[in-house]
Amino acid sequence: MDRATAQPLEPFVVETQYRERVWGGANLRPAAEGATPIGEAWMIYEENTVASGAHEGRTLGDLAAEYGAALLGTKPLERTGTRFPLLIKLLDCNDWLSIQVHPDDDQAVELEGPGQFGKTEAWHIVQASPGARIISGLRPGTTPDEMAHAIRDGAIAGLADYLPLERGDTVLVRARTIHALGPGLFVYEVQQTSDITYRIYDWDRPQGAGRALHIEQAVRVSDPSAHCERVPAQDYSGDGARRLVSCDYFDLGLVESKGAALEMDTHGETFHAVTVIEGECRIEGAGEPHILAPYDTAVVPAACGRYTIVPVGGVRALVSWVE
Repeated sequence: MDRATAQPLEPFVVETQYRERVWGGANLRPAAEGATPIGEAWMIYEENTVASGAHEGRTLGDLAAEYGAALLGTKPLERTGTRFPLLIKLLDCNDWLSIQVHPDDDQAVELEGPGQFGKTEAWHIVQASPGARIISGLRPGTTPDEMAHAIRDGAIAGLADYLPLERGDTVLVRARTIHALGPGLFVYEVQQTSDITYRIYDWDRPQGAGRALHIEQAVRVSDPSAHCERVPAQDYSGDGARRLVSCDYFDLGLVESKGAALEMDTHGETFHAVTVIEGECRIEGAGEPHILAPYDTAVVPAACGRYTIVPVGGVRALVSWVE
């Protein structure tokens, strides 16, 4: 009997990894005294490990390579093969992140080498302080030459277009869009399985400790006409699931319930990554149920098909998949 038969795939919880960032805060996990604050929690990534159960300690990348479509689904398999196709984070922004840009798929291969992916991403605003905003591309009418000069001269902030955001907003940031998250934002981020970031301007912070600028790469990949695409928050008083944003690389939905169990289905076509952002729930499907507290994440393999999100009191959760 092979391992795939001996250890069938069931929903599982993923171990979160934390990253120190100079712009981080204290919402994710307090940093040790004198240490760099925690800015990112990586919940879904190829190198994240399973927290418990038959596959405890194994990475998502390892499981994807072994189980293929049973874990990922037929649609992700067509797009990225057996690589786990998404990177999902929480970002605690206590200061401006660098003004940056990401390449598209072709540019990633050209600049970084074979097997690299570009980076289109989406943000859902979990919390927002009054006046919180992002940089969303450049001012309308900015020419490629003006953009290139500003990037090389460290003056890109003067050309930036600013966009205020509120709790519940969702933003699609396509590859080649110049952008930056601002202070006072606590953000769920889903993106292609890539962490290629070209920093254009880092608010005069020292360039050491992994924060170098990537000026010529940024000039090469940036589109001066590209802007972030905002989906405003909507009041929603019922129980159910709704899609927030969709693109070629992923879909993002919001699940809300004040008490009713919600029936979900992967249809065997894609995995679901479920992250609780408010309240608690149980994930019930094949195997043992899993309790998810705020900011916990579970993966429901494509082969599981139907499963149920059962609120514990009430719940708001984000679900990402590839369609």
